[in-house]
Amino acid sequence: MAALGIATADLKASIKAWRLWSLLGWIEIRQRYARSKLGPFWLTISMGVVIGAIGLVFGALLGQNMDTYLPMLSTGMVTWTLMATIITEGCNAYINSAQYIRQVHTPRLIYLFQAMWRNFIIFLHNFVIVLLVLGIYGVKSWETLPLFLLGLIVLLLNAVWMAMVVGLFSARFRDLPQIVTAFMQMMYFVTPIMFAASALKKHEWIVTLNPFAYLIDLARQPLLGEWPTPLTWEVALGMTVVGWVFALALTGRYHKRIPYWL
Repeated sequence: MAALGIATADLKASIKAWRLWSLLGWIEIRQRYARSKLGPFWLTISMGVVIGAIGLVFGALLGQNMDTYLPMLSTGMVTWTLMATIITEGCNAYINSAQYIRQVHTPRLIYLFQAMWRNFIIFLHNFVIVLLVLGIYGVKSWETLPLFLLGLIVLLLNAVWMAMVVGLFSARFRDLPQIVTAFMQMMYFVTPIMFAASALKKHEWIVTLNPFAYLIDLARQPLLGEWPTPLTWEVALGMTVVGWVFALALTGRYHKRIPYWL
């Protein structure tokens, strides 16, 4: 209970310092794209080219109807990129901010929120692709669109607690960021982003046992005009509650050791 109390106090202090981590995230993006005319839109162009190429090749190979395949692919890739980059960059959140953590007394979680905010801004740029594709191919039903925001919030909450866990262990074990990056690359191929879950037929259990598939569906299906199933909500919300309790307990337990690990 003491560990949870320490982590909860850090979480509250980090949320109150939203001006700091949002400013740090924004400055980092501006520095990364200084003197660039298009800035983060270069990532959007790159993402658009990848979606177009994969859509044409895999759509043809899998015999998919482009009217349904491209919207599924674009919404899946944009939301996956948001979640995967928060988790993989979360590995280095404490490591990259080592000089601040060692010299200045600040809440620990602001550095994870900084990574989350930075990637959310890039997600907003990439979301232009989703709007463009949905504008061309249309949506089955507009009634489900409000659920997208709720699904996106749940996806972000899960990405942040996972970043908290891998960020903490990466500070202690420096080989972990490479392992997490490789793991997320593998999960990209077994998560239904480039293919529909139903295409696996008798091997559909690969998707059923994949927790990332539920998070992607929670944000993707409302954009496609579909209602997420009750099971999708139950798994995603269960992961949110259990994951945050676990991540806070872990952060509280090792809160004081982070500066020494760095």
